[in-house]
Amino acid sequence: DLSFLGLGIRIEDACPVIDVEDAIIKMLTVAKKKGKRILVTIDEVTNTKTMREFVSAYQIMLREDLPVFILMTGLYKNISSIRNADPVTFLERAPRIELEPLEKTMIAERYMSVFDISQEKAVKMAQWTRGYSFAFQVLGYYMWEDPGDLNKAIKKSKQYLKEYAYKKIWSELSKKDREVLVACAMVPTGEICDIREILRVSSDQFNPYRDRLIKAGVLSGRQRGVLTFELPGFDEFVVNQDRI
Repeated sequence: DLSFLGLGIRIEDACPVIDVEDAIIKMLTVAKKKGKRILVTIDEVTNTKTMREFVSAYQIMLREDLPVFILMTGLYKNISSIRNADPVTFLERAPRIELEPLEKTMIAERYMSVFDISQEKAVKMAQWTRGYSFAFQVLGYYMWEDPGDLNKAIKKSKQYLKEYAYKKIWSELSKKDREVLVACAMVPTGEICDIREILRVSSDQFNPYRDRLIKAGVLSGRQRGVLTFELPGFDEFVVNQDRI
């Protein structure tokens, strides 16, 4: 008999359970015999001791050919960190999907349906979010709270993003990453050659920082030779941090 979080299972004629991992494997073996499959979903993955232990146990389940699957989501750097951690490097071979910003047309259509506003206003709102999913939610919340006043909703959204997203992002960046972002904020056109000139670095020296900040979802390099901020109002936030 095994009970966990209110769920119980009874396995007849089974050897005594030694530990939790052994119990889970026994449960999964029963599920396999009954033709069942189990999906484990984990949001906001980070490279913690508990997470590494879990993934290590999952690797054993795979070796036993048990019908269990994992779907994990998280920030790029956190996913990368757990993939490369010993002894769970087997995750490096797992399929990965890098999510792009939300499609602005979809965002505008959603805003129009919820707030019953003009297409022009909905498009303006969608463009401000830059496809950032959190900004999509926050701006929608403040528009719902104070209908009709878009400027006020954007102002409140900027402050909310600053407090609950941007400060955290900034705190986890390296000193050099911050310097690169400050230089980017100083070049309205986003021309990489102008950014490198401010930093006084060569292309080879600059490229690793550019690639890392793009993968982190902070910058966008969709246009050749140009870098733009991916997050709404983050350039303004960066400039203010440099003045502090």
